[in-house]
Amino acid sequence: MSLDLIISSKPEEVVIALLKDKNLIEVHTESQEENNTISAGDIFLGKVKRTNPGLNSAFVNVGYEKDAFLHYSDLGANYKSFEKAAKIAFNAKPRFDFPLEKEIDKHGKIKDCVSSNQKMLVQITKEPISSKGPKITTEITLPGRYLVLIPFSDKVSVSQKIDDQEEKNRLVRLIESIRPKNFGVIIRTVAQTRKVAELNEDLQELIDKWESIYVKAKDVIPPKKILGEINKASAIVRDLLNEDFNSIIVNDSVMYVQLKEYISKIAPDKTKIIKLHKGNSDVFQHYGIHKQIKASFGRKVDMPNGGYLIIDHAEAMHVIDVNSGNRKGKENDAEANALQVNLDAAEQVARVLRLRDMGGIIAVDFIDMYKKENNQKLYKFLKEKMSSDRAKHNLIPPSKFGVIEITRQRLRPETSIETAEKCPTCHGTGEVQAAILITDQIKHAIEHADKSKGLILQVHPFIEAYFKKGLISRQVKWFFKFKKWIKIEGKTSKHLLFFKLLNNKKEELI
Repeated sequence: MSLDLIISSKPEEVVIALLKDKNLIEVHTESQEENNTISAGDIFLGKVKRTNPGLNSAFVNVGYEKDAFLHYSDLGANYKSFEKAAKIAFNAKPRFDFPLEKEIDKHGKIKDCVSSNQKMLVQITKEPISSKGPKITTEITLPGRYLVLIPFSDKVSVSQKIDDQEEKNRLVRLIESIRPKNFGVIIRTVAQTRKVAELNEDLQELIDKWESIYVKAKDVIPPKKILGEINKASAIVRDLLNEDFNSIIVNDSVMYVQLKEYISKIAPDKTKIIKLHKGNSDVFQHYGIHKQIKASFGRKVDMPNGGYLIIDHAEAMHVIDVNSGNRKGKENDAEANALQVNLDAAEQVARVLRLRDMGGIIAVDFIDMYKKENNQKLYKFLKEKMSSDRAKHNLIPPSKFGVIEITRQRLRPETSIETAEKCPTCHGTGEVQAAILITDQIKHAIEHADKSKGLILQVHPFIEAYFKKGLISRQVKWFFKFKKWIKIEGKTSKHLLFFKLLNNKKEELI
């Protein structure tokens, strides 16, 4: 298995694509306007607007248009210790070595712990979705490269993905020897085989970050973001970087330097995998990302074997229908054919759920199979393919109707990318100018261009093929007519009847 990270940085946003064995498995979009975004993991100093006894919850102003939702269960068992630390820090120097306060009652009432206009430090656990505001918790955790810091806890736990019991015991002993009082720790999978010095450095950075939160919050008027999660590119690198990472390719020199500095701190031996895309072509087009996005985000998603998925969305759930399409299978063996289509579909479903970040309830209607062992084989295969999904999820074995139900953690809005292109001429009315007219428009533009010899024409790939077709193509004819060579570039991002003319300095002429 190999992982590649392709990053397209633009003035308004950064788009990040994660590829597994050259297949697109995740797409993340991050706005460049940092102050206007709310991301899972961000820490805010908020102000309680009101409590709702009926919901046993409170609504907290964190600066978003909709108040954040705080349920009683999200206060955390050690809420009183967090509250005490805040009171100390707001009036003096931060201190965390005091005796822990008594845990709150699991079945208590929100009004006994929270009051209107109260200031509190909260962390975003779920980003705003649809008409709902963000969901928050007061039980703050800080993720690092090898560890996750849990303030006001004495528990040390290890990632379940570490199978070696001897290694688990070794890691727990090391952390117990270096962790300060009142700090719990979760040991991440990437901590395997790491030495105590590396773990201690990561732990100290997290503790320093924790102390800085209270220093920053002391003189702040809520609502205010105190600490933002690191950018998504760095977060993906932090969480996933291992020996499977093949390359990290970015088209922006500033981000290239930032990522290189970040990786030099967390994994110095991996700095050589970072590469700067220097070509004039769009980085996503160069690596085939645009093509994979358009093939994966429509209502119909084709599979390599000839089958396809139909994906429909409702407010509370998603429905995926599996179809065999024009696939040719074994003659006189419908059961074997159905099993093979279902296995191919299961692999595609696991990829699409992660790629689109679909959450909530997902019902997958597979092709009916009549042998119990085949249904069990399908269930185990889908479970295995979803095991690498970082979002929490659960699967229910196939029902008698062949439907597998999935619940998947929803932390942020589903990634939605428009795959249908609106005609730039008719804007969806259905009436367009004759395609032949674009040739005349381009010839007119070339005639009136400046005298520079190097002109670049950017058009849709279909138009590019039309202009280059034949031994004496239109491109060759233009050379004899205008006494200059016109370089033609096909761009999938261009509309069919849209073109752009550039000079040799990449300056737009038309």
